[in-house]
Amino acid sequence: MAKEPKLEHSEFSGEFEDDGITVLVDIYRPAGTQGDWQLEVISQAEDVTTWEEPFATDKDAWEEFLATAERDGLASFLGEDEPSLH
Repeated sequence: MAKEPKLEHSEFSGEFEDDGITVLVDIYRPAGTQGDWQLEVISQAEDVTTWEEPFATDKDAWEEFLATAERDGLASFLGEDEPSLH
């Protein structure tokens, strides 16, 4: 079995709560690299929203999450039967 690569998580990763909804924001890249950052948002029901395009910086990923949450609300990350892609 292949070992999963170790990941470096951004300081922006963590729980985010608004209007009674809590999600986990995960911004990460392969550990020990200067690679692009990936963004995922995971609901309490384990609905996963993944952005297809990586981000040059973890701050860019965080700002995209904030913009999406502001525009669409945290409820937009809930209740998908299939993983959601942005």
